[in-house]
Amino acid sequence: MNIRNIIFDFGGVILDIDPQLTVSEFVKLGFTSFEKLMDPAFSEEIIGKFERGILTPELFRDRIKKFLELEITDQQLDDAWNSLLYDIPRERVEVIEQVKKKYKIYLLSNSNEIHYDLFVRDLQLRFGYREFDELFHKAYFSFDLHLMKPNPEIYEFVINQHGLAPEETLFIDDKEENIKAARYLGLRTYKLEKPERIRDIFKDGELVSGLNIK
Repeated sequence: MNIRNIIFDFGGVILDIDPQLTVSEFVKLGFTSFEKLMDPAFSEEIIGKFERGILTPELFRDRIKKFLELEITDQQLDDAWNSLLYDIPRERVEVIEQVKKKYKIYLLSNSNEIHYDLFVRDLQLRFGYREFDELFHKAYFSFDLHLMKPNPEIYEFVINQHGLAPEETLFIDDKEENIKAARYLGLRTYKLEKPERIRDIFKDGELVSGLNIK
């Protein structure tokens, strides 16, 4: 396959997530206006801007409480917001450690500061890595780059930063729109489909044969 580099998505690939859990927690805190969750003002002006690092955690908390009409503490909001995140499975960290011996590996995640603080603490306490740059050759998060997938510029940044040849670089993600954007730039791609896990596509640190890589 001539793959030398691998770019991993995080949520849905390495870390399991379930956004419905956050909605359920908001309901417990008194949220009832479900139509607001579909409003572009919520998804783009609040969530999107937070994940691009345009809003600070303080501004995000204020805006989401006002928009969803929730009279709750910052801690209650953070706990509900983080409830969609599961712990990082040990077996996936072990797979990544093996893959790192065979390929240059990178992390490219749409995420935000509140989520990041939680899962980097999990990485530190359970696995002994101070940050994701120690587990991967380099890790990139949307809130730090001020760009989000599937914006082509976020892929271009990683490619240019490391002088990657797109035809030798595999991008693994679970969302079709992110896969399409990466493929448009010439990256090789693999869409991870549930219930598939990264342990299913690597053996002894190498990509298994027969994968539907495009």
